Amino acid sequence: MVARGEFLEYARVFGKHSYGTPKKWLEESRKKGLDLVLEIDVQGAAQVKEKLPESVAIFILPPSREELERRLRARGQDPDEEIARRLAKARDEIAMFGKYYDYCVVNEDVERAGTRGAGDCNCPARGTSARRRDRVERLLASFGGKD
Repeated sequence: MVARGEFLEYARVFGKHSYGTPKKWLEESRKKGLDLVLEIDVQGAAQVKEKLPESVAIFILPPSREELERRLRARGQDPDEEIARRLAKARDEIAMFGKYYDYCVVNEDVERAGTRGAGDCNCPARGTSARRRDRVERLLASFGGKD
């Protein structure tokens, strides 16, 4: 499907998993007059924004590095090295979120984040929102390291 150009977006994540959204899903949704909601990573969002600049992208952010690490460890799926790699990648992705995303929602509570994502996205990623800048800066500071 990749070779035939049948994906709207496609990514290889952490060197071992491949994910993609078939273009036919978008075509089917458009024919029915429906919006298509995708759960994709930053690589996918970049590809979708390039192909469909009018699309609306919402970045679901963790409340802090510590909470993201706790969630990753609670899954019990990854060794320490993988968790460290995921945390480093998360920091880099958060730092560039304004490039691809229109809104951000902080996922402090899954149910509440879903509700905000569905209708009350009042934290614009684009533009000059001081609230957005402050929230993301605090989140990035929780990761330490790079500026």
